[in-house]
Amino acid sequence: MSGETDLIKLYSSRILALAADIPHLERLENPDATVKKRSPLCGSTITVDVRTRDGRVAEFGQDVKACALGQAAAAVVGAAVIGTTRQQIETARDQLAAMLKKDGPAPDAPFDGLEVLKPARDYKNRHASIMLALDATSEAMKQAEQADCA
Repeated sequence: MSGETDLIKLYSSRILALAADIPHLERLENPDATVKKRSPLCGSTITVDVRTRDGRVAEFGQDVKACALGQAAAAVVGAAVIGTTRQQIETARDQLAAMLKKDGPAPDAPFDGLEVLKPARDYKNRHASIMLALDATSEAMKQAEQADCA
């Protein structure tokens, strides 16, 4: 199979549909934390705003400037993140990294929709973009918790 055919398969209709319908694209006013992450390899960026309540994501906003794979990951994260804890987000982040790098299983619910990105395992240059949404959200939750403790 040619590289071009593999790349076409990677950008499945499901991935493209997710990329076209990203939830929570409105930035939050007065968030508890804001984190911007950038993939140095491709230049994709995601900025995440969170407001927390009782250690959970109460409100979420994101600005996504990424490839279709990064957009698809942001769509899954955006659809699942409300009500989750920092631990759930960090677990999903670690499971996503293992899925991409070590052929591990898809992340646990509610982030199990990230399974759609399994075909990207063979495209290491895309991994950083796929990880942006969970990396930024995890860091934002950490910052929000630290602000609550200050």
